[in-house]
Amino acid sequence: MDTPHSPGSFVAHTGTDVYGPGKVIGSDGTHRRVRFVHFVATVHVGDLRAASPGETREIQEWLRAKRQRYGGDW
Repeated sequence: MDTPHSPGSFVAHTGTDVYGPGKVIGSDGTHRRVRFVHFVATVHVGDLRAASPGETREIQEWLRAKRQRYGGDW
């Protein structure tokens, strides 16, 4: 069975755009650990949606810039 919003997925919050787009970095049951632009949060899977193509590009570019600047796995 495919789990919604598995690690590596690009997502956005369903109720607000304050968080901006993010990337799922972990899962624990019905919760997902998501790296948003300014912080990491644990969010219920029902409060997430798949990121739009524009949101996906936005977070990919942000992650690429962080890797170039600081190295490591963002």
